[in-house]
Formats: sequence, structure tokens, C-alpha cells
Amino acid sequence: MSYNVRSTGFSAAEKAAVTAACRQLIDGFFRPRFLPDIRPTDFNYPVDLLGKWHGTKYRFIQRYRSGFPDNLGDEFDAPFARLDWVARNRFDLLWHRHTGEWFSLYRGLTLAEAIETLKSRRPASSRLNQRGLTYPAVFTGRIRTGRFWRAGCASAAGPDRQ
Repeated sequence: MSYNVRSTGFSAAEKAAVTAACRQLIDGFFRPRFLPDIRPTDFNYPVDLLGKWHGTKYRFIQRYRSGFPDNLGDEFDAPFARLDWVARNRFDLLWHRHTGEWFSLYRGLTLAEAIETLKSRRPASSRLNQRGLTYPAVFTGRIRTGRFWRAGCASAAGPDRQ
């Protein structure tokens, strides 16, 4: 079964249902597990997990605050996963790579399957991970901004490339 044909028939009721399910995932799973409390550091540190719509795409976002003296308190958003609506109750699940590109790992999932996949500790298979894909920042606690890895690693090469 192929779900590559995109439709514009995404109703307000469907959008509300997806928003509610994703909000529940963020509040009931992501926040308690990956951001139980805010711990300021001298680097960028996570302060919030949220979700936003962009057309028919729902992005899961981790918000960071800077601890650097030159931009102390500045905040920025870093998306880590995205649900693309394809058809009625069918979604593609994409991960945001450190390169800024979206990489599609799962196609044609139901909303329940997508939520369960997002809940799994290791969303990518070991075969995909061996090809150089990284886990989203929310799963590893790391994020790359500019030339340096933040929140736990000061190396420009990154922890996976040393």
C-alpha cells in the first residue's frame, strides 16, 4: 500500500485529535522522562518541550536557553521529530538530523503507531544507526549549534565522531 500521494483534506477535527494526542505524549512522556527539571549550565540547556503545526506537519520541538555570557538567556528551538499527515489517520514519521535535514524513517503509520514509535527508547534500527544516523537530541541530551556540540560535549567533532 502506498501513501505517497498527499491530499489537502486534513479536517479541523483530525488536526485537533492529532494535537491532543501529541500534547499528551509531550506532557505525559517526553517532559517527565527527558526534562523533569531545568538545570542551567554554562552552555545551551533545554528548558521546554513543545509541538507546533506547520501546514499538515506537526513538529516536536525542544527549546534551549543559552548560558554563554555573550548571549545569556537567549532561547532557540530545535525540532527533533515530525509527523507528516499523508492521508486519513496515516502519517510519515521523520527525524531531524544534526545536518538540519529531515530523514523519513517510517511511512504510512497510524497515529497510534507513530506515538508508540516516538515513545520507544531507540527509534532508529541498529542498521540505520550504523549508517551514521544520530538519535534526536531529546533522546541523547545533545544538540549541535554552529560548530560545537552543546550540553555535554565541547568537541567540534562531536561525541560520535571522536
